[in-house]
Amino acid sequence: MAAELFPTKKPAPVSTQTSGSAVQQYQQQNISNNNTIQGCNWQGLYPSIRERNSVMFNNELMADVHFVVGPPGGTQRVPGHKYVLAVGSSVFHAMFYGELAEDKEEIRIPDVEPPSFLAMLKYIYCDEIDLCADTVLATLYAAKKYIVPHLARACVSFLETSLSARNACVLLSQSCLFEEPELTQRCWEVIDAQAELALRSDGFCDIDAPTLESILRRETLNAKETALFDAALRWAEAECGRQGIVPSAEKKREALGKALYLIRVPAMPLDDFANGPAQSGVLTLAETNDVFLWHTAARKPSLLFVREARAGLAPQRCHRFQSCAYRSNQWRYRGRCDSIQFAVDRRVFVAGFGLYGSSCGSAEYSARIELKRQGVTLGVSVAKYFSDGSSSTFPVWFEHPVQIEPDTFHTASVVLDGNELSYFGQEGMTEVQCGKVTFQFQCSSDSTNGTGVQGGQIPELVFYA
Repeated sequence: MAAELFPTKKPAPVSTQTSGSAVQQYQQQNISNNNTIQGCNWQGLYPSIRERNSVMFNNELMADVHFVVGPPGGTQRVPGHKYVLAVGSSVFHAMFYGELAEDKEEIRIPDVEPPSFLAMLKYIYCDEIDLCADTVLATLYAAKKYIVPHLARACVSFLETSLSARNACVLLSQSCLFEEPELTQRCWEVIDAQAELALRSDGFCDIDAPTLESILRRETLNAKETALFDAALRWAEAECGRQGIVPSAEKKREALGKALYLIRVPAMPLDDFANGPAQSGVLTLAETNDVFLWHTAARKPSLLFVREARAGLAPQRCHRFQSCAYRSNQWRYRGRCDSIQFAVDRRVFVAGFGLYGSSCGSAEYSARIELKRQGVTLGVSVAKYFSDGSSSTFPVWFEHPVQIEPDTFHTASVVLDGNELSYFGQEGMTEVQCGKVTFQFQCSSDSTNGTGVQGGQIPELVFYA
């Protein structure tokens, strides 16, 4: 499952030291043969105790305990040194030196994968943290089991950095299992803002039933109820597969259990209900009839489903100008690009831009909005909007909110096409505080129509945080 959490390009391994490669190189050249190492003054090659301990990592030399790590059929025998392990972990200290210590020469650990166990030992021996997408969850499990808190925090930080709509549901399940409330909160932020992307992810089908219920119960999801219903059916089909059951409509309903009633079926538009849940076979005829009556009859039946629509997330607006004008200059578009760069100090999700409209009466505009990071397009949308001739801003939305990482400049661009003169912003600010988020702005080389920090278009960024 861990391999599916990060379907995009894997981040580079994280390391707290730079001399580990030299240690490994020495091990490969001089320590593969224990007779060779015993015959040379290898201790004199390394000035620090950390480097000398590093030589002992995964080395049979002076090993006084061995671990058989991994499930049956996939085990690996790993040498260890009790003193080093006890210094690095209170669990190992109790195991080897506590009142109930057992003098075993071989210890079986079937619930930890060998690569993750070795990653933990590498931290204990070498003070190095090597994490990768495939093993970080299993490494977190090992760090929690053996109480290695600094390594556990590094795993959580790695997961937070790699968090996206594609893996948020699985990480939510794991963060609850590992009792990591900060990671849980970060997962909810992504799931709330990018709910439909998270629900469509492959990882959603791998979550456990309690996590499914917590998501379906969530009041702040930004998703259509039909998207939740479809996702729940996909999860039920996967659950039938895990149980070796043919996924009929009846069995899907059984797999969902009480979670079915957390989907707010009565809050769906009638057309969506008629073309989706009403024909799914998952609802009983009585339930289908009652929902139709709920929408159409004056006397409404009682329902087991939650009836009120979800509140969703309220969007926030970062306005970067202190005033706007239209008389001092004549601002036209003619299909040229207006662009600005911005950075934030915490992860946000940009849902769209607020744009100015006509200063000469009502008019319709065609807009192509785009978000990029280092030349890579993160989101693009083409839409029309109607301006009523006021100095108000008019929102243009992306199909899905775009995740914006902190401390990296992103480029917001718009190409507008309209015949009328437009309002434009003045007295622009380089820094704007919006709640807990600080936005910084700078000019963009992509701007070919005059927009910059001090004035122009893209007066607002509409976002969730």
